[in-house]
Amino acid sequence: MGFKRARVFAGLCLALGAFAPGPSARAAEADPSVPLVFYDMAGNATLDPAEPQNNSSFSHEILLALYDTVIRMDDAGTPGPGLAESWTRNADLTELTLKLRTNARFHDGLPVNAAAVKANLERSAALGSRAGATMFETMNLISGIEVLGEFELRLKLKKPSGQIEFWLGSNPGMMISPAALKDGAFGGALTAIGAGPFKLKHFDPNVTTTTTRFEEYWAGAKTRAAGFDHHYVPDGRARLNALRSGQANVALIDAKQIPEAKAAGLFVQPVNKNAFWDIYPNTKKGPLADIRVRQAMMYAIDREGLAGAIGGGSARAALQLWSERSPYFVPELEQRYPFDQKKARELLAAAGYKDGFEITQLLLNSTEYRQLAEALQANLAEVGIKTKFDVVDLSQFTAFHKPPGRGDMLMARYGGRSDPIQTVFELVGTGGTYALGGAVSPKIDELLNKLRAMAGTDPARIGLMHDLAREISETAATLPMITRANVYAYKPGCILDLVPYLPSGDDRFNDVHVAKGCK
Repeated sequence: MGFKRARVFAGLCLALGAFAPGPSARAAEADPSVPLVFYDMAGNATLDPAEPQNNSSFSHEILLALYDTVIRMDDAGTPGPGLAESWTRNADLTELTLKLRTNARFHDGLPVNAAAVKANLERSAALGSRAGATMFETMNLISGIEVLGEFELRLKLKKPSGQIEFWLGSNPGMMISPAALKDGAFGGALTAIGAGPFKLKHFDPNVTTTTTRFEEYWAGAKTRAAGFDHHYVPDGRARLNALRSGQANVALIDAKQIPEAKAAGLFVQPVNKNAFWDIYPNTKKGPLADIRVRQAMMYAIDREGLAGAIGGGSARAALQLWSERSPYFVPELEQRYPFDQKKARELLAAAGYKDGFEITQLLLNSTEYRQLAEALQANLAEVGIKTKFDVVDLSQFTAFHKPPGRGDMLMARYGGRSDPIQTVFELVGTGGTYALGGAVSPKIDELLNKLRAMAGTDPARIGLMHDLAREISETAATLPMITRANVYAYKPGCILDLVPYLPSGDDRFNDVHVAKGCK
């Protein structure tokens, strides 16, 4: 595969300043008359927060713009005031009382009151398993909703939970106008009327979403961009060309395009996040059900080579679910699986696969996914694991886990969930979306259950999260590869206030501005 050259390329990227700091957040004055036009690698088939595709953080930017949440996650992932200006919990964490702000309205003028929140939650509960995993798990936890006043309500929970605040800061907390919830509207039939800073103007599924600034937004509107337009363009070259031609004023580019974008005079801003490229193994069948095979794959992956060849200087090796900035990061795990092809072959032989085997990977169809998949394919082939691709559109990633399920593994960018416990559960816990064979170790479920019943502020939580990270690593329950920054490009000085939003794989564009003199 020639990964020595890839390592040299990574060094050159660093030397050339791939991580150069962005321009000052307020180096220029914002122009509120100009819309923000963003070209992205992922799209939205619907604008319904409950729809399973939108459960992923592939394309949350437009959802975060249209729908305010009951509890607002700050950029670091801490729950704070949103449509609810305050809340309290009872002693045993079985009740959450929310006090809503009195000046929030939906885009159609209806008030965001307790009755509206109750209607949203009841609609989500009625959807049952048709809704995305986060929505379903939230509603499955709530046993009752009590309206205490026009702007106050209480949620009664089936069991103690320190997760509910995090969940109400993501899809389950995205409030929709009650007028849009009539007649059981779901998915593509739902009219996207939220209470966020931007309101819908036009929606073409998996192509373009056009919005305009909501002038009555409770948190202020005058200095925001005139609109936020989201374009789904899976081809990286097309996104870069749109930026160079002026069709876009900001674009998500492939990491390998960093040198080309800089050569074109564009500013490149890698936004490092709690996100990584991961392999989800189907552990309920075939070779990947064997811990030795999964461990062999962990040893077989040349992460430094992949980071250099694919990351363009914006990536590094990833051996666990958390970034170095996270309190859940465990330093010792960075040494658990060094690149060791000999060790990989020994483990495969011990598992009965001395001559290797063939598996199918569900491959999401974008240039970035294909480049990394082909490099991984070459890596695994060197130890006898032959990978064939089953190619599907990016929006069809749910085909991996929807019965009967396609492929032996799925490689995908994972940006986590607003709730760190749910992040782990989704990947490796019994019942998790990407844990098709359930937890590979009883200890994983035991630790998750303990953590669910703890307040997010409990100091013992970090120690248990560390134990969980160690168990996931030891059992190779999921297979992290390299970190994945969101790499944005734009004309120098033209985009202001684009900062990391850690609760999601995508970033929040609600407060991003276009500078004066830029289009």
